Amino acid sequence: MSPHAPGDRIAKVLARAGLASRRGAERMILSGRRVAVNGKVIDSPALDVTEHDRITINGIPLPSPDRPRLWLYHKPAGLVTTASDERGRRTVFDDLPPELPRVMSIGRLDLTSEGLLLLTNDGQIKRQLELPATGWLRTYRVRVQGTPHEANLAPLRNGIVIGGERFRPMKVAIDRQQGANAWLTLGLREGRNREIRRAMSMIGLRVNRLIRIAYGPFRLNQLKPGAVEEVKQKILADQLGLGSTRRDHAAPQRHPPDHTGAKTGCKKRRRQSASPRWPVVARTRHL
Repeated sequence: MSPHAPGDRIAKVLARAGLASRRGAERMILSGRRVAVNGKVIDSPALDVTEHDRITINGIPLPSPDRPRLWLYHKPAGLVTTASDERGRRTVFDDLPPELPRVMSIGRLDLTSEGLLLLTNDGQIKRQLELPATGWLRTYRVRVQGTPHEANLAPLRNGIVIGGERFRPMKVAIDRQQGANAWLTLGLREGRNREIRRAMSMIGLRVNRLIRIAYGPFRLNQLKPGAVEEVKQKILADQLGLGSTRRDHAAPQRHPPDHTGAKTGCKKRRRQSASPRWPVVARTRHL
Protein backbone atom coordinates (compact mmCIF):
# COMPACT_ATOMS: atom_id res chain seq x y z
CA MET A 1 0.00 0.00 0.00
CA SER A 2 1.42 3.41 -0.91
CA PRO A 3 2.31 5.65 2.05
CA HIS A 4 -0.04 8.41 0.90
CA ALA A 5 -2.69 8.95 -1.71
CA PRO A 6 -1.84 10.83 -4.96
CA GLY A 7 -2.29 14.57 -4.69
CA ASP A 8 -2.25 14.87 -0.88
CA ARG A 9 -1.07 18.10 0.68
CA ILE A 10 2.37 17.74 2.24
CA ALA A 11 1.14 18.69 5.74
CA LYS A 12 -1.53 15.99 5.57
CA VAL A 13 1.08 13.39 4.61
CA LEU A 14 3.28 14.37 7.56
CA ALA A 15 0.29 14.21 9.89
CA ARG A 16 -0.68 10.79 8.51
CA ALA A 17 2.79 9.54 9.34
CA GLY A 18 2.17 10.50 12.97
CA LEU A 19 4.94 13.10 13.09
CA ALA A 20 2.66 15.94 14.17
CA SER A 21 -0.83 17.29 13.88
CA ARG A 22 -1.60 18.97 10.56
CA ARG A 23 -1.11 22.39 12.11
CA GLY A 24 2.15 21.25 13.70
CA ALA A 25 3.29 19.90 10.34
CA GLU A 26 2.54 23.25 8.73
CA ARG A 27 4.66 25.01 11.35
CA MET A 28 7.43 22.51 10.71
CA ILE A 29 7.32 23.31 6.99
CA LEU A 30 7.13 27.09 7.51
CA SER A 31 10.37 27.00 9.51
CA GLY A 32 12.05 26.51 6.11
CA ARG A 33 14.73 24.20 7.44
CA ARG A 34 13.35 20.77 8.26
CA VAL A 35 11.20 19.37 5.44
CA ALA A 36 12.54 18.51 1.99
CA VAL A 37 10.78 17.06 -1.05
CA ASN A 38 12.98 15.40 -3.68
CA GLY A 39 16.05 16.94 -2.10
CA LYS A 40 14.72 20.51 -2.01
CA VAL A 41 13.88 22.12 1.34
CA ILE A 42 10.37 23.64 1.27
CA ASP A 43 8.93 26.54 3.27
CA SER A 44 5.29 26.45 2.20
CA PRO A 45 2.63 23.85 2.99
CA ALA A 46 0.83 24.68 -0.28
CA LEU A 47 2.33 21.69 -2.04
CA ASP A 48 0.75 18.46 -3.26
CA VAL A 49 2.88 15.32 -3.23
CA THR A 50 2.43 11.88 -4.71
CA GLU A 51 3.72 8.41 -3.88
CA HIS A 52 6.67 9.04 -6.20
CA ASP A 53 8.00 12.03 -4.21
CA ARG A 54 10.81 11.50 -1.70
CA ILE A 55 10.11 13.32 1.57
CA THR A 56 12.68 13.79 4.31
CA ILE A 57 12.55 15.40 7.76
CA ASN A 58 15.92 16.70 8.96
CA GLY A 59 17.47 14.51 6.27
CA ILE A 60 15.68 11.35 7.44
CA PRO A 61 13.22 9.70 5.01
CA LEU A 62 9.58 9.93 6.02
CA PRO A 63 8.52 6.61 7.57
CA SER A 64 5.69 4.65 6.04
CA PRO A 65 2.55 5.34 8.04
CA ASP A 66 1.28 2.76 10.49
CA ARG A 67 -2.40 1.88 10.51
CA PRO A 68 -4.50 4.44 12.41
CA ARG A 69 -4.65 3.57 16.09
CA LEU A 70 -6.31 5.06 19.16
CA TRP A 71 -5.68 4.49 22.87
CA LEU A 72 -7.55 5.35 26.06
CA TYR A 73 -5.28 6.63 28.83
CA HIS A 74 -6.24 7.39 32.42
CA LYS A 75 -4.32 10.56 33.16
CA PRO A 76 -3.51 10.95 36.86
CA ALA A 77 -3.60 14.39 38.46
CA GLY A 78 -0.19 16.07 38.62
CA LEU A 79 0.94 15.46 35.03
CA VAL A 80 0.97 18.08 32.27
CA THR A 81 -0.35 17.23 28.80
CA THR A 82 2.62 18.42 26.76
CA ALA A 83 5.60 16.73 25.16
CA SER A 84 7.93 18.68 27.46
CA ASP A 85 7.55 21.24 30.25
CA GLU A 86 9.72 24.32 30.68
CA ARG A 87 9.26 24.09 34.46
CA GLY A 88 10.51 20.52 34.55
CA ARG A 89 7.21 18.95 35.60
CA ARG A 90 6.44 15.37 34.60
CA THR A 91 4.31 14.98 31.50
CA VAL A 92 1.81 12.32 30.45
CA PHE A 93 4.39 11.14 27.91
CA ASP A 94 6.85 10.40 30.73
CA ASP A 95 4.20 8.14 32.25
CA LEU A 96 3.21 6.05 29.22
CA PRO A 97 4.18 2.37 28.78
CA PRO A 98 7.44 2.02 26.83
CA GLU A 99 5.87 -0.34 24.27
CA LEU A 100 3.64 2.41 22.86
CA PRO A 101 4.73 3.95 19.54
CA ARG A 102 5.04 7.71 19.19
CA VAL A 103 1.63 9.14 20.03
CA MET A 104 -0.10 12.52 20.20
CA SER A 105 -2.71 13.57 22.72
CA ILE A 106 -6.18 14.52 21.55
CA GLY A 107 -7.01 17.68 23.43
CA ARG A 108 -5.65 18.31 26.90
CA LEU A 109 -6.37 17.96 30.57
CA ASP A 110 -4.79 20.53 32.85
CA LEU A 111 -2.33 19.72 35.63
CA THR A 112 -4.87 19.04 38.38
CA SER A 113 -7.49 17.38 36.16
CA GLU A 114 -7.60 13.62 35.69
CA GLY A 115 -9.39 10.95 33.73
CA LEU A 116 -9.73 10.01 30.08
CA LEU A 117 -7.14 11.30 27.63
CA LEU A 118 -7.20 9.94 24.09
CA LEU A 119 -3.90 9.18 22.35
CA THR A 120 -3.31 8.47 18.68
CA ASN A 121 -0.53 7.82 16.18
CA ASP A 122 -2.58 9.46 13.41
CA GLY A 123 -2.82 13.19 12.75
CA GLN A 124 -6.15 12.90 10.95
CA ILE A 125 -7.79 11.19 13.93
CA LYS A 126 -6.45 13.94 16.18
CA ARG A 127 -7.84 16.61 13.88
CA GLN A 128 -11.19 14.88 13.50
CA LEU A 129 -11.75 14.55 17.24
CA GLU A 130 -10.48 18.02 18.16
CA LEU A 131 -12.20 20.20 15.55
CA PRO A 132 -14.93 22.34 17.18
CA ALA A 133 -17.11 21.77 14.10
CA THR A 134 -17.33 18.04 14.85
CA GLY A 135 -18.71 18.73 18.32
CA TRP A 136 -17.81 15.50 20.13
CA LEU A 137 -19.40 15.45 23.60
CA ARG A 138 -16.87 15.47 26.46
CA THR A 139 -18.33 14.17 29.73
CA TYR A 140 -16.96 14.97 33.20
CA ARG A 141 -17.58 14.16 36.82
CA VAL A 142 -17.07 17.39 38.73
CA ARG A 143 -16.81 17.90 42.49
CA VAL A 144 -17.54 21.44 43.59
CA GLN A 145 -17.40 23.18 46.94
CA GLY A 146 -20.83 24.52 47.75
CA THR A 147 -24.46 23.59 47.36
CA PRO A 148 -25.62 23.95 43.75
CA HIS A 149 -29.30 24.30 42.88
CA GLU A 150 -31.03 23.98 39.53
CA ALA A 151 -31.39 27.75 39.34
CA ASN A 152 -27.60 28.15 39.75
CA LEU A 153 -26.96 25.90 36.78
CA ALA A 154 -29.31 27.63 34.33
CA PRO A 155 -26.59 29.97 32.96
CA LEU A 156 -24.43 26.94 32.11
CA ARG A 157 -27.28 25.26 30.27
CA ASN A 158 -28.12 28.44 28.38
CA GLY A 159 -24.54 29.37 27.45
CA ILE A 160 -22.52 31.56 29.78
CA VAL A 161 -20.44 34.64 28.88
CA ILE A 162 -17.12 35.09 30.69
CA GLY A 163 -15.01 38.18 29.98
CA GLY A 164 -16.81 38.75 26.72
CA GLU A 165 -16.24 35.12 25.65
CA ARG A 166 -19.40 33.10 25.07
CA PHE A 167 -19.33 29.42 26.00
CA ARG A 168 -21.68 27.00 24.30
CA PRO A 169 -24.49 25.48 26.40
CA MET A 170 -23.42 22.64 28.68
CA LYS A 171 -25.32 19.59 29.92
CA VAL A 172 -25.36 19.59 33.72
CA ALA A 173 -26.90 17.15 36.21
CA ILE A 174 -26.65 17.27 40.01
CA ASP A 175 -25.68 13.82 41.24
CA ARG A 176 -25.47 14.19 45.01
CA GLN A 177 -24.54 16.50 47.87
CA GLN A 178 -21.72 15.17 50.04
CA GLY A 179 -21.15 17.38 53.05
CA ALA A 180 -19.70 20.71 51.94
CA ASN A 181 -19.20 19.38 48.40
CA ALA A 182 -21.47 18.29 45.57
CA TRP A 183 -20.88 15.96 42.62
CA LEU A 184 -22.12 16.96 39.17
CA THR A 185 -22.03 15.27 35.78
CA LEU A 186 -21.30 17.75 33.02
CA GLY A 187 -21.06 17.50 29.23
CA LEU A 188 -19.67 20.03 26.79
CA ARG A 189 -18.75 20.15 23.13
CA GLU A 190 -15.79 22.51 23.37
CA GLY A 191 -12.32 22.15 24.82
CA ARG A 192 -11.44 25.69 25.85
CA ASN A 193 -8.74 26.37 28.42
CA ARG A 194 -10.05 25.70 31.96
CA GLU A 195 -13.60 26.06 30.65
CA ILE A 196 -15.35 24.13 33.42
CA ARG A 197 -13.41 25.75 36.25
CA ARG A 198 -14.04 29.23 34.85
CA ALA A 199 -17.73 28.57 34.29
CA MET A 200 -18.25 27.16 37.78
CA SER A 201 -16.42 30.10 39.31
CA MET A 202 -18.81 32.47 37.54
CA ILE A 203 -21.80 30.89 39.31
CA GLY A 204 -20.07 30.84 42.71
CA LEU A 205 -18.83 27.24 42.82
CA ARG A 206 -15.20 26.17 43.21
CA VAL A 207 -14.06 22.98 41.46
CA ASN A 208 -11.89 20.81 43.70
CA ARG A 209 -11.87 17.67 41.54
CA LEU A 210 -12.38 17.21 37.81
CA ILE A 211 -12.47 13.81 36.10
CA ARG A 212 -13.15 13.32 32.40
CA ILE A 213 -15.10 10.08 32.03
CA ALA A 214 -15.91 10.13 28.30
CA TYR A 215 -14.90 11.67 24.98
CA GLY A 216 -17.63 10.98 22.46
CA PRO A 217 -18.35 7.22 22.57
CA PHE A 218 -15.02 6.41 24.26
CA ARG A 219 -15.29 5.96 28.04
CA LEU A 220 -12.93 5.70 30.98
CA ASN A 221 -14.86 2.92 32.72
CA GLN A 222 -12.70 1.07 35.26
CA LEU A 223 -9.34 1.95 33.68
CA LYS A 224 -6.89 2.57 36.52
CA PRO A 225 -4.77 5.76 36.77
CA GLY A 226 -1.73 5.49 34.50
CA ALA A 227 -3.17 2.53 32.55
CA VAL A 228 -3.67 2.42 28.76
CA GLU A 229 -6.10 0.46 26.56
CA GLU A 230 -6.12 0.32 22.78
CA VAL A 231 -9.41 0.83 20.97
CA LYS A 232 -10.26 -2.04 18.67
CA GLN A 233 -10.05 -1.44 14.91
CA LYS A 234 -13.72 -2.35 14.49
CA ILE A 235 -14.71 0.41 16.92
CA LEU A 236 -12.52 2.89 15.03
CA ALA A 237 -14.26 1.88 11.82
CA ASP A 238 -17.71 2.16 13.40
CA GLN A 239 -17.19 5.44 15.23
CA LEU A 240 -14.74 7.35 13.02
CA GLY A 241 -15.25 5.82 9.60
CA LEU A 242 -11.73 4.36 9.60
CA GLY A 243 -11.15 0.92 8.15
CA SER A 244 -8.15 -1.15 9.13
CA THR A 245 -6.74 -0.96 5.61
CA ARG A 246 -7.80 2.51 4.44
CA ARG A 247 -6.56 5.79 5.85
CA ASP A 248 -8.02 8.50 3.67
CA HIS A 249 -11.77 8.44 4.22
CA ALA A 250 -12.27 9.63 7.78
CA ALA A 251 -14.49 12.59 6.96
CA PRO A 252 -15.35 14.50 10.16
CA GLN A 253 -18.92 14.16 11.35
CA ARG A 254 -20.74 17.44 11.92
CA HIS A 255 -22.56 17.46 15.26
CA PRO A 256 -22.23 13.71 15.93
CA PRO A 257 -24.89 12.10 18.12
CA ASP A 258 -24.41 11.56 21.82
CA HIS A 259 -24.16 7.80 21.04
CA THR A 260 -26.84 7.02 23.61
CA GLY A 261 -27.78 3.41 22.88
CA ALA A 262 -25.31 3.16 19.98
CA LYS A 263 -23.68 -0.18 19.27
CA THR A 264 -19.92 -0.24 19.70
CA GLY A 265 -19.13 -3.85 18.87
CA CYS A 266 -18.60 -4.74 22.49
CA LYS A 267 -20.57 -5.63 25.56
CA LYS A 268 -22.40 -2.74 27.22
CA ARG A 269 -22.04 -1.89 30.90
CA ARG A 270 -25.00 -0.86 33.02
CA ARG A 271 -25.43 2.90 33.04
CA GLN A 272 -25.27 4.72 36.37
CA SER A 273 -28.68 5.92 37.49
CA ALA A 274 -27.24 9.33 38.38
CA SER A 275 -26.48 10.11 34.76
CA PRO A 276 -28.84 8.04 32.59
CA ARG A 277 -28.45 9.94 29.33
CA TRP A 278 -24.69 10.10 28.90
CA PRO A 279 -22.81 8.23 26.11
CA VAL A 280 -22.54 4.46 26.21
CA VAL A 281 -19.45 2.51 27.03
CA ALA A 282 -16.87 1.49 24.43
CA ARG A 283 -14.80 -1.18 26.16
CA THR A 284 -11.42 -2.21 24.85
CA ARG A 285 -8.67 -4.62 25.73
CA HIS A 286 -5.56 -3.95 27.84
CA LEU A 287 -2.26 -3.74 25.99
